[in-house]
This record gives sequence, structure tokens and C-alpha cells, in this order.
Amino acid sequence: MTRTLIRGGIVLPCEGRKTVHDPGSVLVENDRIVAVGTVEELDGVDAQVVDATGHAVLPGLHNGHLHSGLLRGTAESKSLWDWLREDIDPAHRALTPEIAEAASLLCYTESLRAGTTSVMDMWRFMEGSARAAEQVGIRATLVPYVADEYDYFETLETNRRLLETHRTFAEGRGRSWVGLEHLFYCSPEAFRGAAQLADEFDTGLHTHSSETIWEVQESLTRFGRRPIEEFLARGILGPQAVVAHCVWLDDREIAVLAETGTSVVHCPCSNMKLSSGPAPVIRMREHGIAVGLGSDGEKENNTLDLLEEMKFASLLQKVTTLDPTTGDPWDMLAMATLDGARALGLDAETGSLEPGKKADVITVDLRGLHTTPVLHGPDLNVPAHLVFSAGGADVRHVWVDGRLLVDGGRVLSVDTEEVRRRGQSAAEELFDRRRALPS
Repeated sequence: MTRTLIRGGIVLPCEGRKTVHDPGSVLVENDRIVAVGTVEELDGVDAQVVDATGHAVLPGLHNGHLHSGLLRGTAESKSLWDWLREDIDPAHRALTPEIAEAASLLCYTESLRAGTTSVMDMWRFMEGSARAAEQVGIRATLVPYVADEYDYFETLETNRRLLETHRTFAEGRGRSWVGLEHLFYCSPEAFRGAAQLADEFDTGLHTHSSETIWEVQESLTRFGRRPIEEFLARGILGPQAVVAHCVWLDDREIAVLAETGTSVVHCPCSNMKLSSGPAPVIRMREHGIAVGLGSDGEKENNTLDLLEEMKFASLLQKVTTLDPTTGDPWDMLAMATLDGARALGLDAETGSLEPGKKADVITVDLRGLHTTPVLHGPDLNVPAHLVFSAGGADVRHVWVDGRLLVDGGRVLSVDTEEVRRRGQSAAEELFDRRRALPS
């Protein structure tokens, strides 16, 4: 039995009640949290002590929509559909299993270092992603890019094979779902097959929708329905479904998502960078929809830092509603922790610091110039610091399943320089292969 006492930090359990233990402690036994409380309540236990003085202690962050990749900084200043046609699709045509695995290893390591303990990754050749996730130690939900209207994405058959071999893996930290790339990349038959596959394997289903106004207009032209209504007609919505983006929704579509129990992942940096627009996060949350937070891919965000993503999520709400009371720090923390876990169906196991849950815990150093002053009691400003001031570089410790994976800001599970070198080499090979494609 291994017992660790994370002692003396400002503990934010993020269990939905805005609780703060200041100073507080978290007691971990093996892979589970066994107690959360004040320093006085937990002192005296027989455990290895990690001094968290000057740090915030909170649940690991959940990135609900990620694409592994190696295109960072090379696909800039384009609209979504030009960007897909000119940069993303050619890269998929040139991709190999080895390059794909190197991309996942890079992205998962970057995510972990910045305090993300759980990712949902839509990518290709995901047997390699499973190896990468197990090596890094992160939780991972793997979702293949299924698109039957093109011959260089995944298929329902390759998705089935992944489910057969990796339905769960890495002692339960990893699992595979069913993925659909996009409404216009997949036939109605693919949607029906995906729903059947998810039902057969009792797993979730993930796709994109309503990212641009053009997409809504095109859906009305082709199908006579808006995208979410088309999804409903094709039978993929429900408690097992998670839809990324959902920028351009009308009231009826929000009601459909709420009525079916479908979850949403908000990707503010991506939606701003690609000029897609602001998602109606406030209205979705008011309807009881589980709205998590996602980075989207490294190419449409450029970092995988969810602490930074919380800031942009808040500011995007404020500037688009012209209401400074929106984007409250506690709401942003919820989207990155418990609501993110809820969207991924993991909230019974993780997403908050509560006894009995998995020990997915991070500490964030608050002793920087940019996080000074730290105030307590009625002047407590730590939630605001976490959302508006801190970044992934301030993360000092990360535990997943009670295993210390980042210590003092250094990743322990993998050699980060080797991960970076492998990612650099794989990217150069990818671009060479892409240039050699027939025009």
C-alpha cells in the first residue's frame, strides 16, 4: 500500500460546491483519494508527504476534444474549409502509422506536462496512440477519424478492429470509442453503422458539428435540416454521444441536445483562430447540457494548455455577450474538471477531488510574479488566478491513478527530449511525404 499526503496547498475539490480548503490536504492511497480536508484534519496520518505550500491543488484537467498532429505553425490564417482542403486532408493522405504514433506521443506528453490528465483524441492508426498513452500514463479516450466519403481516413472496419483489441487498455486508463469525422465527410450509412457499432461495443461516439455558418447553410441545402437535427434523424445523439464545437446552434438544436442527453465540448481558441464564431455556452449550460473544454488540435490552437483555454473560454463569453458577469472562474474550472469528466462519462471515477475517486491530482505554483498577490478568506482570488493568470508552465505535480507522473515540472514517465526529437523527425518526414503526393 502506498499513501501520499499532498499537504498545505489551497485545495479546490471542484465537486460543484465552490469548496476551498485553505490550507488543505489531499490523502491518496494507491490509486484512490481517501480524504480531502484541512491540514489539521489530515495531519498525523502515516504517509509520504508532498509539500504543496504556495500551490493550488485541484483535479486533473480533461481535454474533451484533441487531434494529435504535427502541423503546428504551418496552417495559419485560413478559413476552416480552405484549411481542411489545403493542409489537413493532404497531411492525412501522407500519414503513416509511425508518424501518427510520434504525434500522439508528443501531444500526450505536452498535455500531461500542462496538467491535463485525460484526453479524448480523434486521430488515425490509433493502436500507436494506445501505446503512446500507456507510455505517458495519461487517461485517453481514442476516437478514430471515420470518413467513408474519402479513401484516406479510417473506416468503420478499422474502428471495429480498434474496439476489438483496445476497448479498454492500460489498466483501464485507456478506452476506445466510435468516431465520425464530419457530416459532409460521412454518408448516412456511415452514421447508421457508427451508431450500431457504438451500441454493439457499449461505448461512446464522438463527432464534430455546427462549427461554421456555412456548414449550417449547406446542411439545410442538402438535407433540409440543420446539422443537429440531421444527427437526430441519423440516430447518433444520446447520452453516449459527444459533439465538438456546436458554435451555430438555434434554440431547437440546443433543446434537442438537452433532451437526448448529448454532451458538447467547447473549443474557444480553435473557434476564434478559424473565425468560426462563439459557441452559445451559457445557453447550453442553462439547459443542463454537459459542456466540457477542448483544445482541438495543435494546428488550430498551437498549444494544448487547458489552463490557457479556460481564460479564452471566459473572455470569449464576455466579449460576445457584452456581459462581464459571464465566464465566471468557477464555471470555467468546472468545464475543465467535473463537467469535462461528465461529458466523457468519467465523472463517477474522476473530475473532482472526492474520497473514493481516482487520484488524478495536479498542483499549480502560485508563487510567480504573475500570480501575486495570493489572497485568502473573503478576498480569495485563487480561482481567478487559475483561469486568468496561470498557465501550463506553472503546473508542478501531476498524479494519474495515484502515480506521480510530473514532479517539480519534470515529466517522469517519458524522456521529453526524446519525445521532442521523435516528433521533429516525424514532422519532417510527413512534410516530405506530403510534397511528394501527386497533385
